[in-house]
Amino acid sequence: MCEPTEKDTSVSRRTIVRGLLLTAGATQVSALAGGSGPTGSTASSVIQSWPQVSREVAMKIMAKYGPPQEFTVSMLIWHNNGVWKRTIVNRDTIPHRFPVPHPDMLEQFVDYRVPLERYDDLAHYDGSVIVERTKGEISARCDKEEMNMLALNLAHDISTGRRTWQDARDFYAKTAMAFMGGEKAPYTQSLMFKAPKGTTADPDQPANM
Repeated sequence: MCEPTEKDTSVSRRTIVRGLLLTAGATQVSALAGGSGPTGSTASSVIQSWPQVSREVAMKIMAKYGPPQEFTVSMLIWHNNGVWKRTIVNRDTIPHRFPVPHPDMLEQFVDYRVPLERYDDLAHYDGSVIVERTKGEISARCDKEEMNMLALNLAHDISTGRRTWQDARDFYAKTAMAFMGGEKAPYTQSLMFKAPKGTTADPDQPANM
């Protein structure tokens, strides 16, 4: 029997290393993409390295809505869960001081068209309420689903002229404080308006050239 030469051994080692790297890469891609679909245990393993505050929010949303349809190392994404068009839990938090200092990482979306004349009012009202005119979406970002409900219900009141942005900020602050004390006001428990489905996009008009 012929003994393997140094060249043969070197080639063999390179082949093994290449195979291990390809396998590891495929495993990582499969884990992040979820293969045929992410499972609760796989999503749970992803969030183990997250900061505690983000991990706790992610676990709460998974307990309510089940495993996410999509995820990466830094976010979990649900589609059409409950009243929401989309829910995203982010690993990374954004500091927000209204109505009291807290981290934002839970963003939830609905289809909605805001009248153009109300955009400034919404910007004054809450910087964590985000309007996407072209897509026809509005979202709220906080650390609690109930506060996102409250934020969007008040955004609807502003958009329809029921409240001024100043009144909405006052109502939000008082209701949020009451919620932390155990009170569950209707504005924190469900959307008080019917979100339209797929009829809110505004692609704008071509420019006159």
